[in-house]
Amino acid sequence: MNGKGSILVIDDEEIMREILEALLTPEGYDVRLAANGAEGLDLARSMPFDAAIVDMMMPGMDGIAALDELKKVDDDLPVLMITAFASVENAIAAMKRGAFDYITKPFKNDEVLVVLRNALAQHRLVAENRALRQNLQARANRFGEIIGRSSRMRQVFDLIIQAAPSRTTILIDGESGTGKELVARSLHQNSSRADRAFITVNSGNLPPDLLESNLFGHVKGAFTGAVYPKKGLFELADKGTIFFDEIGNIPVETQAKLLRVIQEREFMRLGGVETIKVDVRIIAATNVDLHRMMEDGKFREDLYYRLHVITVQLPPLRERRDDIPLLVQHFLEKYGPENQKAHLDLTPAALDLLMEYDWPGNVRELENVIERAVVLSTGARVDVDLIPDHVRGSRRFQMPQFIVPPEGISFRDVITDFEKRLIESTLEAAGGVQKRAAELLHIKPTTLNEMLKRHDIRPRRKRGAARVADAAEIEEADDESEEIVVEKS
Repeated sequence: MNGKGSILVIDDEEIMREILEALLTPEGYDVRLAANGAEGLDLARSMPFDAAIVDMMMPGMDGIAALDELKKVDDDLPVLMITAFASVENAIAAMKRGAFDYITKPFKNDEVLVVLRNALAQHRLVAENRALRQNLQARANRFGEIIGRSSRMRQVFDLIIQAAPSRTTILIDGESGTGKELVARSLHQNSSRADRAFITVNSGNLPPDLLESNLFGHVKGAFTGAVYPKKGLFELADKGTIFFDEIGNIPVETQAKLLRVIQEREFMRLGGVETIKVDVRIIAATNVDLHRMMEDGKFREDLYYRLHVITVQLPPLRERRDDIPLLVQHFLEKYGPENQKAHLDLTPAALDLLMEYDWPGNVRELENVIERAVVLSTGARVDVDLIPDHVRGSRRFQMPQFIVPPEGISFRDVITDFEKRLIESTLEAAGGVQKRAAELLHIKPTTLNEMLKRHDIRPRRKRGAARVADAAEIEEADDESEEIVVEKS
């Protein structure tokens, strides 16, 4: 088949079929001819086409009926209708039934080629969109709640797909809140162990004896209170995956026993003598420098290298800011419906604040901020007033870029305008609280009040009528921490 696409021509006039074949074949199209609607439908059912050209007036099955049947075979197939009887009624009827376009006889060759190229472009676009949706759905199934399309996250996704099918031990390295457990679950779900257990171990929350009892189990009488024998997490995770969250917290005395499980795939219950063999895939995560811990004697060197076979490096959120809008939308869709606030939207100003913040708590912190905003929202949009103070107050200062025009510019006017905009943006970041705005600008509240008057920025009390506050009121508000909201002129 030729590269440009396959075209089905249905026309009862032999001369018209020959003309279209002679026109389209040299252009690189693979052309198939049918003398009537029934013959054309048989061809459409036997092979896929990229477009169809159908005569409107044919004996038996006319063009409209053929169009209807072709759409049943392939609803996305672009169909061009050709007729010698040009009329608005025919054109409207064909377009309403799903025809892509309408051409009248006699036609110009260039006209047919242009319309056909447009039809094929739309067909390709529809196919690409469908493939994209399928890929996104497949990715959602593969990666669960791991949200991201930045280059750094695409590298993570690629590594998950490559490493998941193996039984190799994997170390996930990333700051707190970056989603290490989500990556571990995705590795499990994309492996042959997906239908078996996935067990998470909070490595540092237990004393060594209790941790080992949880991991390896114990026999009756192994210690005071061991009235019954107990299976450990390794036995429960047999043929599945066990995930050690923050493995750097595991006591050194337990690390040796864990090393044996990784190396030999066997262990003994606490107080027991029987060797138990297991087939467990081990995934570990850390937010600390294990190599530094190893050098300091706090982490076994042999265990470090056993864990460090494949490392998934999770980037902090500040290094993948392009993913913030996608994450925000995900969390709005997650928390909106459960709080009876579906279809919430974020204002551009609020999104700008989120994009500029450095997120030391990473995705977990962003999720908490969005959940809080959803719970506190009273309208259809989440605005800056629902963003916590510590996020609003961290807005990074950027000096605006000025281009001096050929005729020159007033230095005083530029400085005055900049000062006014700086005050307005700082008040917005401070949630309208003048005391906080003055602190951010490193000036006294009385100085800020004079600037408000000079630039005609009118403040109003939070639950009162708008009126200008004098310096004495600002000082009183400073002492009593009273909030005064500013209204821009």
